[in-house]
Amino acid sequence: MAANKRKPDEKEDLNGLSKYAYYSGLGFQMIAIIGVFTYLGFKLDEWMLSQRPIYTAVLSLLGVCISLYSVIRSVNKK
Repeated sequence: MAANKRKPDEKEDLNGLSKYAYYSGLGFQMIAIIGVFTYLGFKLDEWMLSQRPIYTAVLSLLGVCISLYSVIRSVNKK
């Protein structure tokens, strides 16, 4: 039982590392959501033969809003 005890500083380092991994995962999640929505907007602009990339702009902005909502919801749960 005594072998399972950790020093206080080791526990804090582990906790800090898990927080770092959690928040960096949220960053990659944001990048993925924004990237998917931007790609879909780009492909929609190509398919509709748009003169201006309006679908790309609108869907990328929508992706930013959705990713921010997702991150705020995840941080409030933690």
